[in-house]
Amino acid sequence: MSRLDPAALKADFPIFKRLVRGKPLVYLDNAATSQKPRAVIDALVDFYENHNANVHRGVHTLSEEATAMVEAVRAKTAAFIGAPKPETVVFTRNATESINLVAYSWGRKFLKAGDEIVITEMEHHSNMVPWQLLAKEKGLTLKYVPVELDGTLDLDKVKKTLGPKTRLFAFTALSNALGTVNPVDQLVQAGRSVGAAVLVDACQWAPHRRLDVSSWGADFVAFSAHKMLGPTGIGVLWGREELLEAMDPFLGGGDMISRVTLEGATWNVLPYKFEAGTPNFADAVAFGPALDYLEKVGLDAIRAHEDALAAKAVALLEAEPVVRVLGPKDPAERSGVISFNLAGLHPHDVGTVFDLEGVAVRVGHHCCQPLMHRFQCGGTARASFYLYNDESDVEALGRALRRTIEFFKLGTKAGAR
Repeated sequence: MSRLDPAALKADFPIFKRLVRGKPLVYLDNAATSQKPRAVIDALVDFYENHNANVHRGVHTLSEEATAMVEAVRAKTAAFIGAPKPETVVFTRNATESINLVAYSWGRKFLKAGDEIVITEMEHHSNMVPWQLLAKEKGLTLKYVPVELDGTLDLDKVKKTLGPKTRLFAFTALSNALGTVNPVDQLVQAGRSVGAAVLVDACQWAPHRRLDVSSWGADFVAFSAHKMLGPTGIGVLWGREELLEAMDPFLGGGDMISRVTLEGATWNVLPYKFEAGTPNFADAVAFGPALDYLEKVGLDAIRAHEDALAAKAVALLEAEPVVRVLGPKDPAERSGVISFNLAGLHPHDVGTVFDLEGVAVRVGHHCCQPLMHRFQCGGTARASFYLYNDESDVEALGRALRRTIEFFKLGTKAGAR
């Protein structure tokens, strides 16, 4: 595994030429969305300038070109995640839609009153609210695996929460709020041992670590392009072919049908059964260069680089007595996502002062309100690293931290609240 050169990579991203508050941009909000390399931006412009036409329904040159380009990216996505067939890759608007698709099309059809769904307390609202809605509609029981105070899941508690009535086990591979790296293989095995279908939210995993849906053994995997250098408006749902075949459509409309009469309709083949209407074909095409970029740099190199930066950032934060870092202490159990709070300060105050230093961090509950309640806080500041960050960004994080402490006089009598 070769080491990556973040300075060289950063030169591929036009946004890093700009200043924020008169200072070079230090972008540490990658868990929310990543920046885009020139190759992705150029691909989007090229498509609109040279190939723009609706896909799948035209016989003219532009339509055939656009269709071929989209399907090439579908095949590329399948290869990137180790999917056995491109047909099992469904393009959606985002991972939220991917999970809702499963809840609507699989859950509505195959779950009945009294069945149980198990999720964890660390889930993003997108992997929680759809199941709450479905449970209310169908009379299902929704059970939660508790999160330990160190930010991890206890496998014994996972197994005790799962049971003979569990029909679905849904969990995040990597926590967007705590940075916890979950043992996906063991969690999938636990779910399958009780005969449950398993859905993995891989939004925070796919951009940073190798993803092989075949080796995971899950039934559904969801993630989004915009967190992995790609454009917004493109999500991915991978599902087992036999499950996707058995599911009803999510939306009705054009292209998801085989035949329509006044009496009814029959459905198109996979994956088009789940891609009703005009898809976001331009951004789907631009997702291809993002995957190429990640493959060229190497997911193993990206992971090692981020782990090293995260370790330095955690040490820097924990050196300040007024800082509380949430999440696992073991570096092997955490990622480049770091949530922290400063004693007596609202996270928004922290983010505002950080912005004065040109440092972009995310603040709030990170769409994980139950998890924030578990840790007795309304939210956190969150720094998240990616392949183009380097040690100078960690140093900038330190400067912003010290400025915040000094500005609010934390640790002094004047700063007490």
